[in-house]
Amino acid sequence: MKDFATSENPAVQTQLDRLAALSLPEGRLGLGVIRELLARLGDPHKRLPPTFHVAGTNGKGSTCAFLRAMLEADGYRVHVTTSPHLVRYNERIRLAGKLIGDEELAATLAEVLDAGEDLAPSFFEVTIATAFLAFSRARADACVVEVGLGGRFDATNVLGPEVLAACGIAALGIDHERFLLAPEDGVPAEPMARIAFEKAGIAKPGVPLVTLSSLYPGEAVNAIGAVADKLGAPLVDVRLPQNADGPVETRAINAALASAMIKAQNRISVSEEAIAQGMRDWTWPARLQTLGPGPLTALVGSKIILDGAHNPNAGKALAGSVTGDVHLILGMLANKDPRSIIEPFAGRIRSLIVVPVPGHESHPAQVFGPDARAAANVEQALLDLPVDDYPVLIAGSLYLAGAVLKANDEVPD
Repeated sequence: MKDFATSENPAVQTQLDRLAALSLPEGRLGLGVIRELLARLGDPHKRLPPTFHVAGTNGKGSTCAFLRAMLEADGYRVHVTTSPHLVRYNERIRLAGKLIGDEELAATLAEVLDAGEDLAPSFFEVTIATAFLAFSRARADACVVEVGLGGRFDATNVLGPEVLAACGIAALGIDHERFLLAPEDGVPAEPMARIAFEKAGIAKPGVPLVTLSSLYPGEAVNAIGAVADKLGAPLVDVRLPQNADGPVETRAINAALASAMIKAQNRISVSEEAIAQGMRDWTWPARLQTLGPGPLTALVGSKIILDGAHNPNAGKALAGSVTGDVHLILGMLANKDPRSIIEPFAGRIRSLIVVPVPGHESHPAQVFGPDARAAANVEQALLDLPVDDYPVLIAGSLYLAGAVLKANDEVPD
């Protein structure tokens, strides 16, 4: 998996240019390259503090944010690696609560790239090796690691029982079919069972595997159970909070998963008070984020909500979390299902304006139906909106969300 990254720091940009030149050799599967790369760096992934490893199609990023907030509420220093970044590559590596600095990032990236020059590693393999190397050199009490894609063959899956406190699987859905549903002998054939099988690949012997099985289809539950049994990973199912008025909100589900992961392990003690405080204090940019004062919000009088939802499951969750009618500004990559956001919001879209995703091939307005209009960018879309009190929702891509945050001077820190 490859990504785009730029930096205003020349030393960092030099290394990001090297990183951008990497590609994943077609058809290559397995953890051989990342294991060899880490071995050359002294196996830093084996010297981490208690680590929480999170997979899933949707919700894994916010689950990681809840984990971090809960642990920090108890006074712990926490390393975190998540993906993708929204504005700066530094967002992928958080050292003891703070984003990695440019000087350390440039030096560590260079060290990893030099060590693996003949291995042809991927963008993500280098990124994870850089994160683990930086983690191993800075004091912390815990780590939170988000899976990039899938689980079984994800670069983060080098983590072993010697460092893992708990593994978790967030919501499941069909996404990244080209990678996760590629034909292979000896794996489940049914799509949702195969997705679950890939996510459950992060399970390790003796390490609690925490799941949301009440939300998964039966074939997914069975696939996860089979993997856990084979590996000897204790299965823990999350008891979801009850909501008499309807479905439980997505954020509450992810908070419950994070809480259950903490309670399932015995490597680090976290109080109930800290867990509750983490549920209140957590932050996760571009996920149901109400934009603050800035150049973009100054263009309209309405509230602007930003979310990176870009697949059907995330679209349903977003529609369940945002009430009432909205003006929708949408930008989606060309390889994503254009119905993912507009169908869950059917009957609630006051206006639909489609914008390009900067730097990426994206769907044109006509793909979204006869009522969709095109705008050159988010700024123009905001200026073209009707003047009323309905909120504005910007969604469809995390890349678009990053551009919006940068344009509104809200760079994540």
